[in-house]
Amino acid sequence: MQSWTTDSWRKLPIKQQPDYADTGQLQGVEKTLSTLPPLASPDESRALKRELADVAAGKAFLLQGGDCAESFAEFSEDNLRRFFRVLLQMTMALMYGASCPVVKVGRIAGQFAKPRSDNTEKKGELELPAYRGDMVNAMDFDAGSRAPDPERLLRAYYQGAATINYLRTLARGGYASLTRINRWNMEFAQSSAQGKRFEDLIARINECVGFIRACRLPIDEVEQFSEASFFTSHEALLLNYEAALTRLDKTDGKYYAASAHMLWIGDRTRDPGEAHVEFMRGIANPIAVKVGPSMTADGLLKLIDLLNPDNEAGRLTLISRMGATRVGELLPPLIRAVKNSGKTVVWSCDPMHGNTIKSPNGYKTRKFTDILAEVRQFFAIHKAEGTFAGGVHFEMTGQDVTECLGGAQAISELNLSDRYHTHCDPRLNASQALELAFLIAETLKKQKG
Repeated sequence: MQSWTTDSWRKLPIKQQPDYADTGQLQGVEKTLSTLPPLASPDESRALKRELADVAAGKAFLLQGGDCAESFAEFSEDNLRRFFRVLLQMTMALMYGASCPVVKVGRIAGQFAKPRSDNTEKKGELELPAYRGDMVNAMDFDAGSRAPDPERLLRAYYQGAATINYLRTLARGGYASLTRINRWNMEFAQSSAQGKRFEDLIARINECVGFIRACRLPIDEVEQFSEASFFTSHEALLLNYEAALTRLDKTDGKYYAASAHMLWIGDRTRDPGEAHVEFMRGIANPIAVKVGPSMTADGLLKLIDLLNPDNEAGRLTLISRMGATRVGELLPPLIRAVKNSGKTVVWSCDPMHGNTIKSPNGYKTRKFTDILAEVRQFFAIHKAEGTFAGGVHFEMTGQDVTECLGGAQAISELNLSDRYHTHCDPRLNASQALELAFLIAETLKKQKG
């Protein structure tokens, strides 16, 4: 294996990249990024790796969620607060169901770029570059908007910095207190059709909180009850951005991507002989790989050897995204191959990307029932194989959008146009995300019972 540098990926084939007209401008932006402060520290990334090692051992549970593709237009204090509130509520439900700590990782503060099935989009006689996320170009269908602009990398960096700063303020400033989250969940139970279904479960959580109070523990003063650890992640798609923000840490002599605590490789860019795998094998952050239907057992083991040659616990997460109709057939052989090889990984389930459909009225959407079905099969398969179902990975928002069908809200195809705001793929709204978390909590509770 050739020696690794922050630029060794540039010598290899690379997929899903924008075609910048002015490479000199791109190089100037990369130089500027290389001088800017890190968005995530090596100490934080090492802390996440330790928590993920517990997930790999079945001692913790991973909740990874956030926007399909962050946008410049929807960036606001209110939207960030709503997202974090829902993530915290989901955490409490899953913590109760799994009876273990929940590791919270957001798809946020860097999830601005998206891979696309086609390089171009055509409307009538006009054919333009595909929209690849606000980090690359704009959604408006005109030549100026669709031209990739390197300056957008800087705008994504500054928005990511503001996002991380605000979320840290929420996590450490009392917003994440156990008392407050419990109150939100009780309000959810009392005020919505979804919540009423989980009144008993929420009541049992409330009893646990009451017991803590009865022990005279000052809930709002104890750090574990009043603050939350929180980490960021995104798909490492634009390597110009990632490499420019990669730093050598003198503490351990390793390189860390400073754009996020955790990065992942998508299903379209996981070729072992190409640039994305080359870059990711050299950084010391916790990393992940999306594992789709085309993955073979031999291919997966080869990737694991490249990305985690020392078999380090917490280093590598495998995010399954098979689809509800295929997960039962495709996932078990991969789990067995990894188990038999003695590899230490975290297995997580992305029930979103394998269940995308197009509605008759032209909207890209997902059915709540399919999402839930894939998650439940994921847990059942791991139980049958004697391995740990380590976590879940959702595209979700704290907003009241209408992008996924079903759930207790009974969003129908007729409702999709009401508040379909996504810049790329359909997301679970706040109520659907909470409903799913409580359903998973019930499943986990039954398995442990």
